[in-house]
Amino acid sequence: MKILKFLLIVLLMSLFSNFKSFSDEAMMRKGLEIFNETAACAACHIFQAAGSQGNIGPNLDTVSMTFESVKEMVTYGLGVMPAFGEDEILTKEEIDIVSNYVVKSQTK
Repeated sequence: MKILKFLLIVLLMSLFSNFKSFSDEAMMRKGLEIFNETAACAACHIFQAAGSQGNIGPNLDTVSMTFESVKEMVTYGLGVMPAFGEDEILTKEEIDIVSNYVVKSQTK
């Protein structure tokens, strides 16, 4: 009986791990979609992970960013960059998703 319980726990942990991996992949795909299409970040920024070659904003491959710094910039904007949160261009969830995508996709 103990072996059966152990195997059930291992199976559940394995399923959860696979689900988390799938959800991470889905979030990254959604982040790419927001970056390239919904928010059109690619029009202004160079970012190798997104295949973008914009020439207005900073090259995102060469700047150091944290989730918090990206989220703040996307939400409130700076200079010619619009405030995607304050202007309600993106939802808070979309801002979190694209911020996560940018930080996790950075080349080191």
